[in-house]
Amino acid sequence: MKTMTCKQLGGPCYTKFQAETFEKMADLSRKHGIEMFRKGDAAHIRAMDAMKQLMMDPAAMKKWLEARKKIFNALPDE
Repeated sequence: MKTMTCKQLGGPCYTKFQAETFEKMADLSRKHGIEMFRKGDAAHIRAMDAMKQLMMDPAAMKKWLEARKKIFNALPDE
């Protein structure tokens, strides 16, 4: 089990997520982003807008994901 924050995953806050795999971690982050969007949280909405822009460039998105996976893989197991 590893722990990452919303901020480590590209978001604006320090909410913590725990998961066994990077894919599960990304899913938890996505669900958090949706929840914050529904609450109208401006900081999270800006982060989601930035992610949408990033997704328009597949090479940039791949590089971004690889960087986050590297962070995840370097974290100690808890």
